[in-house]
Amino acid sequence: MSDTKKVFPRQSGPISSLSLFCSLAIALSSLAGFLITESWGQSFPSNTENPDSATEETREQPLFPEDAIAPPPETFPPDNSIPPRGYIPSPFDDPPSNQFNTYLLGINDAILISVPRFPEFEIATRIDPQGNVNIPLLGAVEVNGLTVEEAKTKISLELGARLLKEAPEVFVNLESPRETVVTVLGAVSKPGYYVLPFGSDPVDAILSAQGSLEGADLREIIVRRTLVDGTILERKVDFLTPLIQGQPQPELFLQGGDAVIVPELELGEEKDYDSLLASRSNIAQPFIVVRVLNYPGRGLGQIQLPGGSTFVDAIAELNPASDTSNLRKIGLVRFDPEQGQAVTQILDGKAAFLGDLSQDIPLKNHDVIVINRNLLAKLTYGLNQFTQPFRDILGFLLFFDQLSTSATDLFNPSVNQ
Repeated sequence: MSDTKKVFPRQSGPISSLSLFCSLAIALSSLAGFLITESWGQSFPSNTENPDSATEETREQPLFPEDAIAPPPETFPPDNSIPPRGYIPSPFDDPPSNQFNTYLLGINDAILISVPRFPEFEIATRIDPQGNVNIPLLGAVEVNGLTVEEAKTKISLELGARLLKEAPEVFVNLESPRETVVTVLGAVSKPGYYVLPFGSDPVDAILSAQGSLEGADLREIIVRRTLVDGTILERKVDFLTPLIQGQPQPELFLQGGDAVIVPELELGEEKDYDSLLASRSNIAQPFIVVRVLNYPGRGLGQIQLPGGSTFVDAIAELNPASDTSNLRKIGLVRFDPEQGQAVTQILDGKAAFLGDLSQDIPLKNHDVIVINRNLLAKLTYGLNQFTQPFRDILGFLLFFDQLSTSATDLFNPSVNQ
């Protein structure tokens, strides 16, 4: 039996060419995969011993080159730390001296407006009740509450925007300022409204109200100004400290609509306050009225003394009779508005004349001096029996008037006991 082998003849044609093309494509694909694997291994080397180190090295590589990104602009200087969240920069605040010493145009100010090379716009006029000036050909322009420089700028811009090719140079002159009507309140003799000359200061306003009272605090005088937009400016002015130190008084010029408020001394501040100097200054009321209870049946008398007078000045003015008066025992009664009661103090007139400052105390307006020895005894008993507080200084003075004109035995201890 013989082996039989089947021999297939070689085929040629389209089938043989297709096989060759497939083999070549498989070879090229294997070569590309090998090259990619080698390239990946070089870019990200594997480390089976410490895989974390490979990850750290990969993270350290920047995603983009440093020179490809421009640094951000500096918001804060390098030597300063960045402010915390919620930081709000402080607003710009013009110094109070500039705000109060800059004149603001107002209603009834007389101004002269001129434009070089354009005489047709020149006019002398007053600011009307609406706060406008009426410029020829241009019409009404509101300048109320502006400074002179601001008015120049506004008129120039209006002319350039509405009538001329460009904003021209404009001059504004204050020809006649309006009246300075101010309000004076607080611890002054006569609070109210006062018309002052142009350039007046708070001292002029206080003197127009006939001066400050004894309890006024001249270190904390308030000047209040209301702007056109409703903003209220306040400045405190100290007129006593410069007087003590021999320095010039602060400069502050009032304008129409200002309010000058003179506060009273707060409790506990009397020890640090030079009341005697304040009462003798030209800011204080020039005169005080001291009531005198001297003779029965004559009512309350009174004497007028210069501001800052003391107990000795009053006794010297009264010249009491020695037969009915005891100079060693003179009563001084003062109304205390905090308690609504009369406070009595017995003073030694002779010791005061000999220089005892503890007996020569400064007097206040509406103090009552009781010289007659009999009236002083009645007064002491009457004040002990009268426990109802006085409503005001008027009730205090009426009490003494009734005391002096009443029957002899009205407050006599022997009758009422």
